Amino acid sequence: MSDDGAQRAAQALADSGIEHTLTRHGRVGSLEEAAAARGVEPHDIIKTLVVRRAEDDYLFVLVPGGREISWPKLRALLGVNRMSMPDAATAKDVTGYERGTITPFGSTTAWPVVADATVAGRLVSIGAGAHGVAATAQADDIVEALGAQVADVTEPAG
Repeated sequence: MSDDGAQRAAQALADSGIEHTLTRHGRVGSLEEAAAARGVEPHDIIKTLVVRRAEDDYLFVLVPGGREISWPKLRALLGVNRMSMPDAATAKDVTGYERGTITPFGSTTAWPVVADATVAGRLVSIGAGAHGVAATAQADDIVEALGAQVADVTEPAG
């Protein structure tokens, strides 16, 4: 696999000016393994999900480990009736990253970002463009660098 995604994300992170640490730990099989490899708690792992709002209109949703998107909350926030998750090929086309490596940092298109309210005020780890590569930084710095909207858009994973 090419390391282009990780290089693109690392450059975008550096360009953002936020203080962060990059970790390379290889593939992991669970949220708990990823957290252990990154030295954080599972709820501090931030998944970046791509959501399709309309034709050629996507956004990133930052979801903490152990939580999932609450579709009614997200639809209400964005004022739309229907949303969906694109398939893996479409997600790669619109972000430049394959599923499991997606991050807003270095995405081929700077889609809007919504960060769940539970991420604020703590140290978190977010994917950095390749399997087993992550950036650890203050969530508030990530939110500011991405111009993210912070809102209650998740619920505990069930």
